Parts: sequence; C-alpha cells; structure tokens
Amino acid sequence: MEQRESVIRLPDELIDQNGQAKFTDDWGTGWLEMPPTPPPKSPRFGGPSQPSSSRSFLFPPKDKFASLVSLCQNSTSGLLRSAGSSTLVVPESKRQSADNSESSRDLFYSSSSTHSGKVRKRKSSFNLISKLRPCSSKPHLRSESKDSEHPSLRPPVPPLSHRYNNLLAGLVTDVSTPTVDSAIGKGKRDKGKKKASQKVPPTPPPKFDGGQEYTGDLNLEHMDGIVDFSIASAGITPSLSSVTGISTMRDPSSPSSGVNSAQSYSDHSSYQHHNQCYISRSEFSNPFSTMPLQDKRKGIIPAGDYRKVSPKSLMPPPPPNSAIRADGGIAGPSSGPGSATWVPPESWAVEKGADDPYNIAEMSETHDSGSEDSILNDPYPINGTERKLEDRMGRRLKNPASASFSSTISSSRGSLGTLRGLPNQPPPGFSYKMRIYRQNHSYHVISIELDTTVGSLIAKLNKKGTPEDDRLQHNLYLKEQSRERMLGQNERPAAIVKLRMEQAGYDLEDSLHLLSAESLGILLRFVFKSQLLAGEEQIDFDNYDYVDLSGQGLRTIPPIVHQNAEHIVSLILSRNPMIEIPLDFIQSCTTLQDLCLTHMSMKKVPQSLRHSATLHRLDISCNSIRDLEEAYLDHIHDLLILHAQNNRLENLPWHFARLRSLHTINISNNKFRKFPIILTQVETLRALDISFNMITELPEDIGKMKSLERLIIVGNQVSKFPDQAAELVSLRMLDIRRNQISDLTLICRLPQIHTVSADHNSVYALDIALGPNMHTLIASHNDITQLSLVPGPMGNPPYALAELDLSYAKLSSIDDLALSHLSSLRKLKLDHNSIRSIPESLGGLTLLESFSCTDNKLDTLPSTIGNLQKLEFLDAHNNNLNELPQTLWNCASLTKINVTSNFLNAWHGPPAAVVVQETPVVIDGSLAAPVAVARKPSMSSINSARNLPPLVHSLEKLYVGENYLADNAILPLMLFKELRILNISYNEIQDMPGNFFRNMSHLEELYLSGNKLTSMPVEDFPRLTRLSILFLNGNKLQTLPQELGKVATLKVLDVGSNYLKYNINNWEFDWNWNFNTNLEYLNLSGNKRLQIKPDSTSSTGTSRHFHSHYAPMLSGFTSLSRLKVLGLMDVTITTTAHDTTVDIPDENADRRVRTSLSTVCGMGYGIADSLGNNDHLNMLDLVHEFHGRKNEAIVAMFGRTHPPRGLKPGSSPNRLSKYLHDNFVNVFSTQLVVIKDRQEKEGIPQQLRKEGIPKALHWTFLKLNQDLCETLLLGARKDSMAGLTPQNISDMQHSHTGVSGVALYFFDKTIYAANVGDTMAVVSRQGVCHEISRKHDPYDRLETARIRAAEGSISPPGLVNDEVEVSRAFGYYHLFPPMNARPDIFVYDLTDMDEFVIIANRGLWDFVSYQTAVDIARTVFKRTERPDAMLAAQKLRDFAISYGADGSTMIMVIWVADLFTSPSRSRQPTLDPIVEPQQYRPRRKDEEREKDTKYLDREIAPPTGHVTLVFTDIRNSTHLWEANPGMPTAMRLHNTLLRRQLRFCGGYEVKTEGDSFMCSFPTTLAAVRWCLTTQVQLLHESWPLEILECEDGMPIYDSDGRLIARGLSVRMGIHSGTPLCEPDLLTRRMDYIGPMVNRSARIESSALGGQIMCSMDIIHEINAKVLGVDEETEYSKLQNPAAVDAIRELGVVIMLVGEVRLKGIELPEILSLIYPSGLEGRHDLKEAPADPTASASRVQFSVPQIRELGMLCLRMEALSSGRIFQQFPERKASIQSNNKLEEHSDTSRIFYGDPNLLLPPINDHSTDSDLMIVLDSLSLRIENAVSGISKHYGIAPPMPSAPLTESLEAIPDT
Repeated sequence: MEQRESVIRLPDELIDQNGQAKFTDDWGTGWLEMPPTPPPKSPRFGGPSQPSSSRSFLFPPKDKFASLVSLCQNSTSGLLRSAGSSTLVVPESKRQSADNSESSRDLFYSSSSTHSGKVRKRKSSFNLISKLRPCSSKPHLRSESKDSEHPSLRPPVPPLSHRYNNLLAGLVTDVSTPTVDSAIGKGKRDKGKKKASQKVPPTPPPKFDGGQEYTGDLNLEHMDGIVDFSIASAGITPSLSSVTGISTMRDPSSPSSGVNSAQSYSDHSSYQHHNQCYISRSEFSNPFSTMPLQDKRKGIIPAGDYRKVSPKSLMPPPPPNSAIRADGGIAGPSSGPGSATWVPPESWAVEKGADDPYNIAEMSETHDSGSEDSILNDPYPINGTERKLEDRMGRRLKNPASASFSSTISSSRGSLGTLRGLPNQPPPGFSYKMRIYRQNHSYHVISIELDTTVGSLIAKLNKKGTPEDDRLQHNLYLKEQSRERMLGQNERPAAIVKLRMEQAGYDLEDSLHLLSAESLGILLRFVFKSQLLAGEEQIDFDNYDYVDLSGQGLRTIPPIVHQNAEHIVSLILSRNPMIEIPLDFIQSCTTLQDLCLTHMSMKKVPQSLRHSATLHRLDISCNSIRDLEEAYLDHIHDLLILHAQNNRLENLPWHFARLRSLHTINISNNKFRKFPIILTQVETLRALDISFNMITELPEDIGKMKSLERLIIVGNQVSKFPDQAAELVSLRMLDIRRNQISDLTLICRLPQIHTVSADHNSVYALDIALGPNMHTLIASHNDITQLSLVPGPMGNPPYALAELDLSYAKLSSIDDLALSHLSSLRKLKLDHNSIRSIPESLGGLTLLESFSCTDNKLDTLPSTIGNLQKLEFLDAHNNNLNELPQTLWNCASLTKINVTSNFLNAWHGPPAAVVVQETPVVIDGSLAAPVAVARKPSMSSINSARNLPPLVHSLEKLYVGENYLADNAILPLMLFKELRILNISYNEIQDMPGNFFRNMSHLEELYLSGNKLTSMPVEDFPRLTRLSILFLNGNKLQTLPQELGKVATLKVLDVGSNYLKYNINNWEFDWNWNFNTNLEYLNLSGNKRLQIKPDSTSSTGTSRHFHSHYAPMLSGFTSLSRLKVLGLMDVTITTTAHDTTVDIPDENADRRVRTSLSTVCGMGYGIADSLGNNDHLNMLDLVHEFHGRKNEAIVAMFGRTHPPRGLKPGSSPNRLSKYLHDNFVNVFSTQLVVIKDRQEKEGIPQQLRKEGIPKALHWTFLKLNQDLCETLLLGARKDSMAGLTPQNISDMQHSHTGVSGVALYFFDKTIYAANVGDTMAVVSRQGVCHEISRKHDPYDRLETARIRAAEGSISPPGLVNDEVEVSRAFGYYHLFPPMNARPDIFVYDLTDMDEFVIIANRGLWDFVSYQTAVDIARTVFKRTERPDAMLAAQKLRDFAISYGADGSTMIMVIWVADLFTSPSRSRQPTLDPIVEPQQYRPRRKDEEREKDTKYLDREIAPPTGHVTLVFTDIRNSTHLWEANPGMPTAMRLHNTLLRRQLRFCGGYEVKTEGDSFMCSFPTTLAAVRWCLTTQVQLLHESWPLEILECEDGMPIYDSDGRLIARGLSVRMGIHSGTPLCEPDLLTRRMDYIGPMVNRSARIESSALGGQIMCSMDIIHEINAKVLGVDEETEYSKLQNPAAVDAIRELGVVIMLVGEVRLKGIELPEILSLIYPSGLEGRHDLKEAPADPTASASRVQFSVPQIRELGMLCLRMEALSSGRIFQQFPERKASIQSNNKLEEHSDTSRIFYGDPNLLLPPINDHSTDSDLMIVLDSLSLRIENAVSGISKHYGIAPPMPSAPLTESLEAIPDT
C-alpha cells in the first residue's frame, strides 16, 4: 500500500532554538496537511467571520476544558498528528500546568488510573502548543491534589459538543478505522450510519510554507493491526477493507501497548506515528446527560457516549433502536466497546481478524511460557489468523506443534493417523460447541464456526438477554492461566479453541471425541460479562517497598498503591494482561528499582516505562513482544538488568547502544537468527543469555564486548568462534552446550576465562590451550578421540584448571604428559570412554578430590593413587578391574569408593605397617577384625589402633557389588569402622563371620542381595543402632533370626526371592515384622514356600510375652502404621479357623500392597522398587487381566517426575498417580468400546480392527489427563475416584505436580505401548534391546519446537519453563498446554525370539543403558529352567542403587517368552522345593574377563569335525592406522561388536591377527547369521567423527536413498569343511589348520569391503533351509532353528560370482556373494585398487587448499629477498598497457608473477598422491623462505612450538 504522511507545519516564530514549540497565549495556527483531498469547509465549525487564531466552542466560557489531553485518551500526540489548527485560548491566570494532576483528567473513560469520579469544581483551560513542550515529571503528583481521592473516582470532564466531533475524529485515531481514501473526506460513510453522511467536516486552515514538520507513517502494511475492515466502523471504504484484508487500528493508550499509554500525563513527545482518520459524528452523542453517581463509580458510560473507551470502562447494551448488521456488528446512533468500531489494545495480543488467525508459522514461534496458578486458562491468546483449508492442509507437516506429536507405529516414529483416515482439519462449515459463561456462573452452549467473530457472537448473546443491569455493556472475555482479557471484536473464539487444542495435543478427531462444551474448561473459558472496574477492591500492604499484584486481574493501578507510589521499590504486575501503567504513576514511583511485567500477553512495551528514572531491573519475559524499537528503553539511563526471554524478538533496536548502564540482558527463547550486532556496542554489558534461538554464527564484532563476563548461547547452531573472540578479555563464564562447536582452543586461551561448558558439541580433537584463570572445562558428550595440551600465549604450565569433564567421549587413552601438567585438578571425570589404563602421573595431582572413571575398560588403577591425600570420591564401577592397588589404604580423605561391576576376587589387606598378632586386641571396646585373610576372626587382631591405615578412619561409603568376592575376601572390610553404607551384593559370599559387624556401629545401609547366604551374622545386630535399610533378597535364607527385630531403626527390609519357610508366630526364635514398628518398606515377594497364617493358640497365651496391654496379631500387618510398600506376591496366605484372619492393610494413595501371583496371562512377571530418600511412595504399578479374555492384559506404571514441593502437611503427593492407577483400566475399556462401535458402523473388517487400539490408547492418555484436571482443579468429583481419600481434591497445590507414565496393552501376541515422560519400556529379542517407548526430553529438537510453539520455553539447564525436566507428563496444569499428556504410541509384534520386557522409571534409565539392562536381566535366566522375572527385576534395581540411584526406582520385568512355550506357566505357587535359579554363570578362572561380554551367554565349546570357518578383515586398515586418529576407538568398537554377536549367534573366537578375526561355528547357518547381523550392526555403530569424515568411512547411499555403507568396511569369507583341530599351546584355545583353512582365508581375501563371500556349500545350505529352493544336505538337520528364523527376518540376497581361481590353490572355486536385505546396493560399488598414498585423515586435501599454501610460499619467498609478491592483475591487453602496474613508482620492491608458472601444476583431477608430493615440495620451500627471512631482517628463527605468525610480525614494515 502506498505510504502517506500527515504533516503539521508551525510558523518559525513558534519554534524555539531547540526546535520545540513555544508556550504562548496567542499563537499562530498550525497546519495539518492530509492528502489527497482536504474535507470541505463547515460553516458550523468556524468560518471567515471568526478569527483564524481562535475558535469558540459555542458553549459558555465557564466550561473551559482542563486539558487537551483528555480529548484523546491520554494522548496529546494524537492531537498533534490529527487535529486542525483550532486554537483554544484562555487567560494565563486560568491556565494550569500540564503536569498538574488536576489538569490531566481524561475526557473519556480511560484504561489508566483515571476512570470515573465526581464532577470537578476547578476551572481549567488548555493551550494546544503547550502540549508540545516536554515537561519533566513531578515526583509527588498525588500531593498536589485537593484531596486523597483516587483519580479513578473523580468525574470526567464534560465532552465536546457534537459540532466538534470531526475534530475529535482526528484525535482519537485508533478508535475508528484509518482512512486514506479521499471519499471519506467528502463525508461518505457506511449505509448503516445515515446521519453521519449529513455532517460536513470543518475546513482546514491555510498552509504555512515554513516551520517544523511532524510526519506520520501511514503505511498500513507496516502496522500490526487487529481489526477486520469488513465489520469496521463507517470510517473506511469497502475498497480499502477488501484490499488490505487486515486492520491497522491501534489504541495509543491501551494497556502495555506500543504507543505511549500515558501521554495524557505530561508526556508531550511522541515517537509513535498514526494515521489520520475522521470519525462520524454519529459515533458521538451529547455527553451532558444525567447519570447516577453509582454508575460513575462503576465506570459505566451512558448509552451513546462511546467516543474513545478504555477496555476497563463499563458499557451499556446497545440502544433498542440499534440494528444488527449482517456481519454481526451493531449499527445505530452509537458505537463503542462491544461494537465493530471498538478494537482492543494491541498489547492484548489480538491478532489479525480477517486474514489468517491460524498461521502455521506463528505456531512455531515462542510465546508465553505458562502460569503458576490456575488451569482454567491456557498460556496465551491466539496467534495468527485463519488459513484457508487447502493451504492449512498443505502445510500441516511443517508445523512443529503438531509434527512433534508424532506417535510410533510398528516400532518406528510416525504420525498417528485418525481412526477413519480423515485429515486433521475441520471441513468447511465446521463448528465447535462451547460454553459461554456469565457473571452469575450460568452459561449458554453455543455452536461457533471458525470464522465467527466476537462481534457477531456478542450480538447473538445480546439477543438472549442479559440477567444483569441492562445499562451495563457486556463483552466477551477469555480466561486462561489465571489471566483474563477482553477479546477484540474481530477475534475468532473457535480459532482460539482450535489452536489451544493443537497445542494441548488434541487432533481434530480427538477434540470431537473428548472435548465437549463442558470439557473445554481445561483449555480456556469464555465469559460474557459487564466491564466491571477491577482494582478498586481494598488492597493493603504492611510495607510498600515490595508490592506484588500478580494474577489479580487488574485493569488499573489500585488507588492505595497509587497513593503510596513513592515508597515502592519492587513492583510485580505480572499476569494482569489488561492493566495499564499510566505515566503519572510511573513518575510518582520515585524509588522504583524493580519492575516485573511477565505473562502479560504484551506485544509492545509500555512507552510510559521509559520515564522511570530510577528503574534498575525490568522483566518483560514470557510475552509476545516482537520488537523493542518503540520502547525507547535507552531513556531509562540507570537500567542495569533486562529480562526479555521467551518473546518473539528477531532483532534489537539501534538505540540499545545508548544503554550505558546495562550490564545484564536475557533474550533467550526468542527468534534471533543472527547475533544482534547492536549488543557489541553496549560497552557496559557483562552478562548475556541468548540461548535457544536459531543463531548459526557469531559476528566478528563480538570482540568489541570488552566488558562481557558471562555468555550463554545454549541450544543454537554455532559451529565456530571468530578470531576476534580472542579479544573478549573479560569473559569468565561461557556456556556453549548443544551447539556444533568443533574447536575450543581459542576460547580456552582467554586471559580471564574461568568456566567453559561445551558438552553436546562436535569436538573430536581436544587441543587444550588453557588461560591462566581457566578453572572448569566441561566437554562431555563429544566425540573426542585425542587429548593434548598446547602451550598458550599467557604462560607455561602449571595450569589453574581445577575441574575437567571428558565423560561420554571416545577416548581410548589419556596422554601421560598432558595429565601431569594439570596439577591443579580437583575434579576429574572420564566416564563412558574406552580407556584401558590411567597414567601413573595421576598420583601427581595432589589436589585431586574427586575422580570418576566409570564405564571404561580399565584393568587396574595406578599404584600412585595412594599419593592423593585429598581424594574424597573414587568411582570406577563397570570396568575390568581385577584388583585394587594396595596403596589405596593410604588415602586419608577418601570417604566413598564405588567399584561395583568389576572382576575383583580379593581385597588386599593393609600395607605391612599393620602387624598381625596372635592375641586379640580390644578396639572400641570390642575385638578387632583380623587382617590375614587365611585366619578366622577370633584368632588374630591388630596390634594397636594407631597402626590402622588412614582409609580405615575416613571411608564412609563402600560399594563393591557384583564382583567375585568370596568369604575370605571380605575379611579386610571388617576394619572400616566409620562405614555408613556397605554394599557387597551379588558376590559369591556364602558365610559371613559372626562378628563381621562388630566395629560397624555407624552403619546405616547394608546391601547383601544376590549372594548365597544361608544365615546372617546377627550377634552384633543390636549394636547397629543406626541401621535403617537392609537388603537380603536373592539369597538362600530359610529363616530370619529373631535378633533382627531388635534393630529398632529399621525402615526398609527386602527379603524377597529367598527360600523362607518358617512359623512367623514363633516370634521367640524367629523374626516377626511386628517388632519393627518403624518399617516403611517390607518385601516378602518371591518366597513361594512362605506361609502366613494366624496363630491358632489363644490370644492370652501370646499376650503374656508382650510388655503392653495390647497384643498385636503376629500374622497381621496393620500395626505397621508407617508402612508404604508391602510385597506378598507368591506368598501363601491361609486361614485355619472362621474367627482368625490375616490382617492385611488396605491400599491408599500412600500405600501399595501386592498380594497377587507373579503371572499375568500366562506370562511370569516380577517387580522391584525402592522408596528413595523421601518417606513417600513414589511409583505405582498396575497389572490387570481382563476377565474371560486370556490373551489380553494391561501392565502400567505411574509415578512422580519430581519430588513434591510445597505440599501441605498431611497431603498425599501421590494423588495424581493414584487417580491414574485406579481409572486407567476403566477409561481404556471405554475407549476400546467406542473404537469398536465406530469400526462396526464403518464396516471395517474384523482382521483390521486391531488398528484402532493405538487410537484407544491415545485417547485414554488424553482423557485421563483431562478428567484428572477437572477432578483436582475444577472440583468435578468423579465416580471413578472411589479409591481416593475424601479430601479437598480441588486444592491448587496439585496443579504443580506431574506424573510420568507408561502403559503396555498385550493383545494377541502384540504389544501396544504408550508413554509420556521418562518412564519407558524395552523388549529383549535374543539379547538385543528394542525400544518401545520414547523419553520426552526438553532438549530434543522436536520437543523444543513443540514447546516453543505452545508458548513455553526451555531454560539452559533443560527445564520446561525452568521447572520440569520432562517435556510431557500428566499434570503440571500450570504449564498446560506446553506440558501435556499426548503419548507416543508403539506397536510391537512378538515372536518366539522375544524374551522379556523391562519397564522402569528414570531411577534405572539414568544409570543403566537399555542394552546393559537387557544384558543384566538375562543373567538370571537359564534356558533349560523356568526363568524368574522377579529375580531379574530385583537385580536391576540393586544395580541401579549400586550405580548411584538414590531416588525412587521401580522396575517390572515381563517374561513374554512364556506366550510361546507350553505348557503354560502355572498360576499356583508350589510348596515343593524349588530349583535354585541360576543367577551366576560359573566362569573358569582362565576365562577372559571383559565387561562388554560378561553378561552374555558363555562362549560355546570349540567346535570340531565338520565346522564352518569365517575370516574377516577391515578394508584399508593399515593406512587408517597411520593417518586417522579415530582408528583406536573405532577398532575397539569393531572388536566389541564382533565379540558380542559371536555370543548371540553361537560362535567361537579362534584368534585375532591385527584387525582380522578367525571364528568357527558348529553349523553353517550360524556363521551366515553372524556375518549378516554383523554387517547390519556395523552400519549403525557410533563411529568416531574422524572415521565418518574420511574417504574410507563416509556414509554411502544407493540409488534409492538407502544407507548401504558407513564407518569401517569389513569383508568376510565363509567356508565349511573338516579341518585339523589342535589346541594352541600358548593361548590354550582351539586352532584349526589344513587346506580347508587356507581355502577359507583365500575366499575372504577375494571379497571387497562390506561383502560376504561364500563357497558353494554355504549357498546350498541357505537355499535348502532358508529359501527352501534346494534339497537338504547331510548337515541340514543339524542347523539351529533360531539361526534359520533370524536369517529369514534379516533377509538374504545372493549374487553369483562364478568360478574364481584362488591364490595358491590349484582348483578354482565357485563363489557367491550374500548381502543382508537392503544392502544389496553394495554390489554396484566398485572398489578401486588400494592407494597407499590416499588420505585417510578426517580433513581431505583439496586443490584450493594447496593453492592457498602455494601463494603463501610465494609471498614468503619474495619477503626473503626484500620484495612483495603480487599476482598479475586480470587483463586483456599486454602488461605494458596495464595501468595498475604503472601506479607503483617503486617497482623494484614489487615482484609480479604468475602463480601458475611459479608453482607445481595441480588441477581438480590431481590424486592424493600428487597433492602429497606438492605439499612436500611447498613445505621445503617455506622452510627455506623462513630461514632467508630470518637472515635478511636479522631476527631469530622461530622455535618449533612457536606460531609462524609471531615471526612474521617481527618483520619490519616494508
């Protein structure tokens, strides 16, 4: 649209030297120029007979006006822009200051603090030009008033007569629609306003040629409007509305708007330009009508007085004679709020009404992050406008808000389709049914279409009548997330609902089925009510220094706050989207330093804020602000801190450079694609957070930020730092996590850098050059393969680095020299690498306090570890440690040791300083423990307590679980008398010494699970006065000693899965739980021989033995009042008489009681859990079988995602979990019935009806979350909540809690899994884990996009709205809809190869990987015996505790293999002796101990006779070893993968030579399966980055886009025969020799990389057993059926090669190639002959790089002779005619030449070998040139370690 400007010209004599208008009594007329045609003259509005300098208002002079600002809703700038030259002249004596609060009352009922009140008695006048001069604020405006009455209670100034309505039309620009058509100036109006067409606008005064000009931007396209022109006021032509399609109206005084909302309070300078338009006189009426005083106090405006109305003014209903237009608007003699001419303020986030309220791009933006209070509302109003249906459908998949809601079908993530396959878009004419509430809580149910506007809806509601006072104007309000705002006339409620539904996870079909008119309350609520004035209720504070008014629904500043404004230091106005901040209030806040305006739905920053002279901290986060251009925050000179995160900012304004005091700014979670360059000019900036934007690079000017100390850029896409970043001389903290940074060298050299967090980047080679103050470096989760130190420019070692984290990398070794230089280290983390050994230089780190090296391949720890006298924490669990160094006893400060999951078979005693004596010595009043492992405790002791090693006095926590410690090996542990925690579970302990616990009086937790104990050393149990946790599960205990009841502090006892069988009533000799009254957790599950039955003897005989009047029933549990978990699964509970029963407590929200059998639908299952550190139940399990349906079952788990916070005493933190537990089955059954009925109606065949089950699960999760919200927060009590205790469940505290959950529905050998949060499930198929759930992590890119689209945010720690660690969950309704319960759905078809399912919460998955969990669970199963899922669950839980889990943990294991075995598992527990489950696979002492294979099946015996041999080799491995630094790590990954698959497939590793494997198999197809599986697994291995970017490892795709090669390329050869078998004398492993072995090796050498070459015998066996196209051979019957099934599942493709003559073999062999299905594209890859000179490095040599190096060589050679080399310029003429050559007067110093002649010839076809030759030549020439430069300029040659640039800088300027 063409831009138009409005110009006001003032005479020169009215302009002072500063360019401002002078204040005079009689001033010349100004001039308004409005193109293209001025309106005609009006004789009624001044004429020739009247003076040009002054015009009368035609009413008595006593009615002079108080202030011109009242003409335009607090805006004199509106008059300046739009008014004519009308002059109001008053005597000087009657003029009042524009700053006087008495003279700044609104003419109209504004949104500010001046709304209504008594009629003012004082006379006032105004001068137009007086409003042009800026006036300084007065600090105490209230004190100048006549009384203390709040301005909102004062009467309005009588408005102008109707004859001046045309003048007002220019002043109240934003009330009516802007006009640029000349026809408007001629008086044309809408047909609905006939009277308006009879009025003629006034004639403008003549122009002035000179004077200052004030221009305004009239380009409507650049204005973010909110009004639909189709139903706008008569002030616009139809042609304009049809062209623009949008509204550009804005309210200059709207709350929090971009226009100065308080210009009526002495704000006379405007930076906002508006369009000029004229409002019809029919839109105003005579204001001098009588009105009751009570209506004035309520802010009620008389009917017809709708000139310019604030959103908080009360409006009467339309007059009876008003007509309803076709578009829903009200046509008549008046209009106002509620009519089409009224528009809401821009700050209310009202979007375009006629164009696109459902903009997909807007949905991907960041918006509000939620609220903290109520669930009645959603975070933010609608964004965007309605899109056409076909366009919306076309862009559906591009919407992150919906695309990220993808659910997975058949074990892959994809879109969960609708039940009927319909698109997820409403058809044309579709309508939503919704409730419209009234003030009296009644409601109307109305069907609303997507294009229905608020204006038309109000018209319909008015027809229904209003129960309130008819004088009140009613409007439609939107309530969401404890905020309320009035909707604009052109907003579309149905579009808002549709957007909120999608943000909450509802598809169209979901909303139709689940969200009725009643249920919409969980999303939002529409209220049709009168415009009551908020903020008038009495609010009182004891101290006005800190005022918190958040979430009050205010529309104005309360009077009492206004009166005490000068005392306010901190003011919080958050969650009041309709409030206005007037200028006089801001100026009255003379001590205000902190202002918080979050969650206000603002699109613009209130311009009144710039007048706060004392403001130090401004928080405008979590709004919808797009830019800060018009905020002019630079006027706040003392602004120190600005928080603007979670908005829609794309850039920062130019005037930010003027913020001379700003030192902290947070602009994270916005829409920046480029780093705001203006920030580099803010010289005082010290802290900057720009996380979670879309920034890809940092500008070079970042070096100008000399004062920057803290920089956070988490979650962007930055790949490198510019060289100028070295100038950040003040930077101390840098957080660059989750970017794409590959080099940290530059940033680590900064002089003041203290902390660098760089995890989850692309660092592969960490060359650390540390600055002098470098303290902390976090570089975890990078593909680092090499670590080295580079001397920095700031000095030499020692370095100041105190904390180094290199965990989750790919390091295979640690450089000894690099480690020795880090002498200041205090914390070192090397977890999850492939390190074999730690250098001995570790002992030189004398300041080291914490050392963690878990999940590596360490064989031993360095012996120098004993030198670490300050070491407090040592964690080396899950390694290959065979022993611990004896020097460990010397660590005097070591408090915790964790060496779980290693191969320790002994614990060395103390060093020789401790002397063993024959006579016992008393220590601490008891016999000391022996040192010699061969002696019994009673036979030896320690000489003296002072001879004990230091570790004895310091060690408090010891974890040595899952090792090979036997009875004698644990004797040295008796010395540790300061132990608090002892974990020796899962060892080989059978009998413990009787006085083992003699010195452990401080013991609090004891873990003895998984051993072979038959008894307990209980003699010293009474001494354990602090023992609270005791785990004895998984042993061979038959009875429990009575002494256990004397441990009064015992809270947790697990004795599950033992052989317990004793009389529980024989309490005098055996243990009974009733004596441990503090028990909170008691697990007896898995003791199938244990019977609990009441005592048949008389109660009097029992009571004799108790020292109280009450004798508890020994067979009952109700006396354990603190019990939270009671496990009695598989325990027999019987009764012997009618009057005797076992008293088992009931379940409730804080107690879980399990008494069922350990089977479900014929599948065995087990469960194990722990309470964690708190005293509440954390997780709830659900196992349900459907009666009469044997093939259906539900297994689910629900639990809190975080510990409860802020709950009232006595309130259960598990209310949400309990509700889900009690209602899941019913809701899911109901949804299944609905699905079935729909399928029957639609005629879907029976065999296809299973496809509706995922949708039923989907609906169940959404429905449960919806019902839970209504139950807990809306007070709707449900019948299904019978399980909840009758409490006040509407307490809002539960809206801040959340639940993670997973549910598995077993139906017809298929698993349907759904989950939200971090509770997940995996399936084991022949030892390989398959995920059937997804962790909802806020860091996930898709989840981040969805949360941002739903108006949420992610904080740098990875929390949604800085509160929750998961991105989806039940509950957290104060964060709804960014936090919702839409699940991911997986469908998994079970086969006979599947073994079990593991379901667990984060207590397991945070410490144990999926595959490791599967490996651990498989160790308790034995193929020939019935597996015990209970033992598997308990072992996983115990491992999680050993690895560090200290919170709530719950694990369930379901043995799905029972579905494929017969007879089915018995459902009755047996009382016969049961076979001991094989928990420990016996290993030979000479067996290789490797952590990667120790959980797998034992290696098969070496096959003999007819065997199948496989040879493997890595393509081009020799060159990779020479040139690629990632090869060591890649080799370890290769070896581990091959060895693991050998265990799965049943192969025997004969030997390895270099990178080649020789393996034997007893059957042919076992070998084929191993080769096919290995090739597929190699494709998906996590190779180092160096391998993936070199020529031999880069990914390759076939013509169909399928990945066929990636990482190391391995060739294989298979051949069968009968070799000669002989054991190797050195390795003691079977070896194979003979011609058959030679032929096998030659077959392998004939294959290319990634190929499997087979002999004819192998092909015959595949054709016979797998493909079934050939006759069986004599060995076909010996083939393993599991191998056959596995090959068929993988698929095999055979390619005939033909006869091949093998090297050294006379007869040719017919060979064929086989490929896994999908990788046959490798057959088309042609492997070139091996090039020994080819580059195998990560960075390939390129021709441009060599040419640049050559140019450098030529310049240096020229410098060595004192000249400067320059290329010949491009020319067409000869050299002599080139003018550029003639420009240089001294050509002797310029050496011109042609590089093509001076350098070796290279081109794009040059090979790597050619480039290497050129590189060698250039290197020699450069070295000679450097030597020549040194001689020529007399400077010393550079040292080998010094950069070349240092020498070049020393060259004199030539």
